[in-house]
Amino acid sequence: MIVDMENTTAARIEKKLNQLRDENGVVTLGRVLTLVILARAGHSEMAVEAANYASHEHPCRIIVHVAHSATDETRLDAQLRMGGDAGASEVILLHGYGDLAEPKETLVSALLLPDAPIVAWWPHDFPENPSGSSIGRIAHRRITDSARADDPFASLAQLSRQYTPGDTDLAWTRVTNWRVQLAAVLDQVGPVAVREIVLEGAAVAPSMLLLGVWLSSKLDAPATIVGDESRRALDRVALVTDDGVVELDRPGRTVAVLTQPGQPEQQIAMPVRDLNACLAEELRRLDADEVYGEVITSGLASARITTRSADGTEVTTSLDEALSAAGDRAQDSPAVPDEEPGAMRRAQPGCVVGSGAGEDGA
Repeated sequence: MIVDMENTTAARIEKKLNQLRDENGVVTLGRVLTLVILARAGHSEMAVEAANYASHEHPCRIIVHVAHSATDETRLDAQLRMGGDAGASEVILLHGYGDLAEPKETLVSALLLPDAPIVAWWPHDFPENPSGSSIGRIAHRRITDSARADDPFASLAQLSRQYTPGDTDLAWTRVTNWRVQLAAVLDQVGPVAVREIVLEGAAVAPSMLLLGVWLSSKLDAPATIVGDESRRALDRVALVTDDGVVELDRPGRTVAVLTQPGQPEQQIAMPVRDLNACLAEELRRLDADEVYGEVITSGLASARITTRSADGTEVTTSLDEALSAAGDRAQDSPAVPDEEPGAMRRAQPGCVVGSGAGEDGA
C-alpha cells in the first residue's frame, strides 16, 4: 500500500498512520527500532531498498528525509508505504523543501516509535559532527558511509575528529568478513611475529585503510596498501611472517583462497558484501562498537600505513591529510582503551575479532 500526501505536516502524517492502523491492523506490532535515513534527492530509493531488506531481520519504522533545494518554497510532501511495499516495516518518506530541506528533530519527533531505540543513517555525505546534529543527538546509533562521500579520506579524518561512542561507518562494516577470517587464521598459526602487512585492491579505499589500520595496530607491523587497477576491489591481504607469507586472496567475488606456509591451499566462502547485508549487520547492535572507535581514533593516528599504486606511484594526498588530522585529534583527546572486549590481540592463540560491520567491494 502506498499513500501520497502533498503539502502536509508531521501531525497530519501521524493522523493518517493512525487511520491506516485502524483500518489494516496494528502494523507497529513487534517493531524493535526507528531507522531515520537522511538522504539526498534522487538517491533515496537505494537506501529504502537496503532498509527494507534489513527490516526482515529487524522489524522497524523507517523514516526517510529527502533533502530538496533549500531555495524552493517551504513545503513537506510525504509518501507512506506499508505491507508489501515496505518489507517487514513501514516506510515514511518526507520530501523537504525550503526551510524543511534541513532535517531536524522537530520534523520527525512526532513520527518516532515510542520507547524504541533510534538509529540515524546518512547513506552519502553527513554533517560535520553527526553526533552533534539535530537528528544525531537523539539517536542511539549513528551510521555513516565515508566510501560514498565526495571526499572519502577527508570524511574519515572528520569522523576521527568528531568520534562519539555510538558512531560507526559502513566502510568498516564492509571488512567484517576479512577481519573474521584473518583472526581465525592467526589463531591457527599460533604465536608468530608479523613483519609486514600488504593489502591490495582496485584502488585505495576507506575500507582498505581501516582494515590496514586495524591489522597494523593489533599486529604491531607496518602496512602497505596497494591500489592495482587490474584487481576488482579489496581482494588480497598478505601477512609476511618469519615462517613465510600467510595470504588470503579472493580472485573473484565469492571465494577466497587461503595460503599458509606448510599447509595445502584452502578455499573459503567470502562473497563481496552489498549494502543490504552491511546495514542489516549494523542494526544487530545498539551498543557502541569499541573496536571501530579504537581504529578511527588512536589506531588511525598511530598506525604505520604506506600507500602506493601497483607501479609504485604515490597516491592522493587526502589520505595523508586524513592520517595527519587523526594524529592531531589523538593529541587533543583521550584514546579509546586499547584492550576492549573483542579486539584482536597480537598474533597469539585465542585472538578474536570484534563485531563491526561493506562496499568498496570488500
